[in-house]
Formats: sequence, structure tokens, C-alpha cells
Amino acid sequence: MAYLDIHADYPCGHPLRKNPRPLCDAVETAVAGIFVVPLSQLRKRSRGAASVAFARQSAMYLAHVVFSLSYAEVGRAFHRDRTTAAHACRLIEERRDDPVFDAVLGALEDACLSLRYRRTEEAGS
Repeated sequence: MAYLDIHADYPCGHPLRKNPRPLCDAVETAVAGIFVVPLSQLRKRSRGAASVAFARQSAMYLAHVVFSLSYAEVGRAFHRDRTTAAHACRLIEERRDDPVFDAVLGALEDACLSLRYRRTEEAGS
């Protein structure tokens, strides 16, 4: 799947990259619904239960892959360190070997990509 480079045509950086929080909020909401974890738990600064941590890692992965955010940007948006964001992305990438999980994550990627296109069009106008 090809992704739109949201940073092309913006020499000073794309407006969405300056404040990725709204995009990350949307990703967290979608992931919380799919993984059936409370949004409040997903946003906690502590690790929480394994199911919550895994959902958060999935959201961090989506923010990095779909929105082209750096690990540092993902870490800031999720109140984590950049190394935690990198670890989350590696972990989720490894889990994509599971066809069921890959299908779920693929559907979330498509939903986030749709959101990204809409937000990019809004920011450009």
C-alpha cells in the first residue's frame, strides 16, 4: 500500500506534523474500540495491563507508519520516550505475521489513512 507523503510541498513542515495530537487522539480512539480497552487506560502514563499496553503499542505503530511521524514525535504524542515508540513499532511489526492480527491492523491502517487524507486536505485549504 502506498502512503501519501504529508511533508511534500511543505518546506517548513506540514501543519499536521507541527501538532500531531489530533491525529493520535483519533488513532487512540479507534484502537481502543477495536481492542476493547478503555480510552482512559490507553492514555494513562503508566504501562497498565498487558492488553492495554499492546493496544497502545498498536496505536503508536499506526501513528509512525501511517502519519510518518518520527519515533520522537510518536513518543511525545503518547507521553512516552522515543525508544519506547521504536520498541512498540518493532513489536507490532513482528506480530503482523499473525494473519488475523495483520487483517485487523490493516483495517485500522486504512481507516487512519482515510483520516490522514481528510486532515491533509483540510490543512491545505
